[in-house]
Amino acid sequence: MRDFSVEAVDYASAGPDLHAVREAVFVREQAVPPELERDRADPACLHVLARDVEGIPIGAARLVPPFVAVGSGDEADAEAMTASLDPAPRIGRMAVLAAWRGRGVGEAMLEALTGLARERGWLELSLNAQASAITFYSRLGYLPVGARFMEAGIEHQPMRRKLDGASAIATRDAAVAIVTALAHRAHRRLCIYTRALDPGLFDAIEVVEALRSLATRGGGIEVRILLQDAATPQRAHAPLLGLAQRLSSVVLLREVDDPVDRAYASAFVANDGGGYYFRGLGHRFDGEADLDAPGRARQLREEFGRVWERARPCSELRALGL
Repeated sequence: MRDFSVEAVDYASAGPDLHAVREAVFVREQAVPPELERDRADPACLHVLARDVEGIPIGAARLVPPFVAVGSGDEADAEAMTASLDPAPRIGRMAVLAAWRGRGVGEAMLEALTGLARERGWLELSLNAQASAITFYSRLGYLPVGARFMEAGIEHQPMRRKLDGASAIATRDAAVAIVTALAHRAHRRLCIYTRALDPGLFDAIEVVEALRSLATRGGGIEVRILLQDAATPQRAHAPLLGLAQRLSSVVLLREVDDPVDRAYASAFVANDGGGYYFRGLGHRFDGEADLDAPGRARQLREEFGRVWERARPCSELRALGL
């Protein structure tokens, strides 16, 4: 049960509470110049505020509608203002007081803002994540796009999430982000069909940590991994094999045995939370993904189940000497 609440608020009346949180985090903690913390977009934005059980503000965030200019109040350069316009609604000013971090406040605020976007028919959200928060946003379905940049002395990564269908996955960073999200949003089952625990993806720190977190959550979790080639990751001492050794009743490994299955060119990850990531060519990162496609996710899990039943258990991976 949450010991806090999140609600949409009107900026005119809740502005002091919103700025109290933002100034504590951005100005006093992160040394962002005060004049950069407030901008002309605030009155036009949708805002959410998190409060503790006593009603004290503990978190704030906003959603900038499409084509609303951002920038400090004294900004007068029309060209700069036009360049700041973005057709996608933008989440920003995400701030949670230090004592409340890691307790679900940020995720709850993001869910509230996503709900506000869906109500208005907005089909994509963007944000600029501080580098230290990239994994947090990845878990919630945001994919990195473009190069990182510096703002107020802090490194940022542009990220986006589609709300209306599959997203194209074209880079390793996007692949790592979506697998992290699929693990985070799994209820009790995650299915991974891979050629050889693809280096660059399933050995990424973010993915390994997400799978470790899922596997140790309890409640009957199963992570099933189907390999076409078990020998290659065994020789490489792949991190996920070590996890499977330590949590052998949760992380299960099998190798395809049927010649037809060995010829299967694709790879995918599907969870029981309605999400999937499908790669037509299993040795590439390119593919498509959707966190809210229960029909397609169920189809892939059923396909996975049929192959799983005729695959052989990888008993040789029980003792890896890692």
